[in-house]
Amino acid sequence: MNTSDNNIHPEFARQVAKSAKEELLGQKGAVIWLCGMSGSGKSTIANAAEKALHDEGRMTAILDGDNLRSGINANLGFSDDDRRENVRRASHMARAFSQQGIVTFVSVITPRHELREIAKEVIGDGYYEVFVKADFDLCQQRDVKGLYAKAAAGEIKNFTGRDSAFEEPLNPDLVIDTHQQSIENSVANLLSFVRPCIAK
Repeated sequence: MNTSDNNIHPEFARQVAKSAKEELLGQKGAVIWLCGMSGSGKSTIANAAEKALHDEGRMTAILDGDNLRSGINANLGFSDDDRRENVRRASHMARAFSQQGIVTFVSVITPRHELREIAKEVIGDGYYEVFVKADFDLCQQRDVKGLYAKAAAGEIKNFTGRDSAFEEPLNPDLVIDTHQQSIENSVANLLSFVRPCIAK
């Protein structure tokens, strides 16, 4: 009986090397994984940072949690298993982009240590974890998408910070506290961190 292992033959060795693509682009491929609760500012900061790097001539991409859930991850909910699969898929997509020399921002809640370890293991070299920090009360006050109100009304199950815990990262590469600093300063801090990571 055939197994998937017998029928899958990866072609990585015959493809143009990541280093050659990085040389062409004049940058190092990297994955900037922004985690944090809904409303913490992940997407806003990622979008602004990407635009700044694009204006500098950098090849960039964004994998946003809501965008992914409207497409490739549309069949996933918010159970533990579905969150794990959501992160696994996002991680493999981000790794594929990074292998092309692209600077890739991932904006996904990623609430547990286990999930961030999956991302780190899949992506490997060039993975940078950024914790966008804001407490539940502040995110609830912002409620930019109306999700906290829906969760309070019982319309959303397994909502992070309410029904499902958010475990703060233990050793992130960067912490951006959006309660203590403006979006502009948050973006500047992220760019100051990212630029050396992607410099050739």
